[in-house]
Amino acid sequence: MPVLSSAAFRRAALGATGAAVAGIGYATLIERNAFVLRETTLPVLQPGSSSLRVLHISDLHMTPGQKLKQAWVRELEGLEPDLVINTGDNLAHQRAVPAVVQALSGLLSRPGLFVFGSNDYFAPVPKNPFKYFNKNHKRVYGDPLPWQDLRAAFAERGWHDLTHVRRDVEVGGIKIATGGVDDPHLRRDRYETIAGAPNPLAELSIGLTHSPEPRVLDRFATDGYDLVLAGHTHGGQLCVPGFGALVTNCGIDRSRVKGASRWGAHTRLHVSAGLGTSPWAPYRFCCRPEATLLTLVAAPPQRPAADSGHGVSTSEAVAR
Repeated sequence: MPVLSSAAFRRAALGATGAAVAGIGYATLIERNAFVLRETTLPVLQPGSSSLRVLHISDLHMTPGQKLKQAWVRELEGLEPDLVINTGDNLAHQRAVPAVVQALSGLLSRPGLFVFGSNDYFAPVPKNPFKYFNKNHKRVYGDPLPWQDLRAAFAERGWHDLTHVRRDVEVGGIKIATGGVDDPHLRRDRYETIAGAPNPLAELSIGLTHSPEPRVLDRFATDGYDLVLAGHTHGGQLCVPGFGALVTNCGIDRSRVKGASRWGAHTRLHVSAGLGTSPWAPYRFCCRPEATLLTLVAAPPQRPAADSGHGVSTSEAVAR
């Protein structure tokens, strides 16, 4: 086997170091700010129903100085969704509430539902990234965040807090039964407070949770919810081409780390890859920050007994 000369070894080492630095620079400076709008069609409505446009936003992890993100989120108002759903982790700074409210200002005038995540309650803290490979690692919490102020601002504009609440709403002429839980990542979920089948008179049922933990998804599916929305995973945040996400930071498998899938025989699951990152881990690779416009359409009159995920179509479009 040929042996590299010291000069060749230095060149190889410098090349590898340069590639690593370039990759870190791209992930930190470019991709984490390369916001994208994902568009997905889900056949979950009753036959004959008109379509419904739902904007799913999650994991803003906002700090006051993130002007580019704030401007991009403000442009989402131009999509004119029928319903906005926010699945938490809006904050990453003690003074971020005004930035979040201003960024969402146009969308707050539309019907909206929300639940909170761990980083609405507690500020992010530095942590060893390898801990994400251990699902049972010890949780370390930062200083409390002003989630009550954010909740008040959302509620004042008409959005409904679904934390351990069931609520029937009517959007676009469609009656929707909804229910949500507090963040399972912090083990604050109390599904028993909303347990039971959704209102049978509703034409659609939607469940909300921040972290898509299987124990909670199983309960929504058993109760017969048509659609469950979640965030938290950041789509893996660091992904490998041809392999995908390395970790999910929760109990679901890597194949469901972002986008639409089935959970059980009837329930559709949509996991948002989110729009932000922790300030202590400000990078994304092969996993652009996203919001999702879900177009809900009528399901076929007869569904096959087994469905491996057909009927879900997804495309991406960079927002203006």
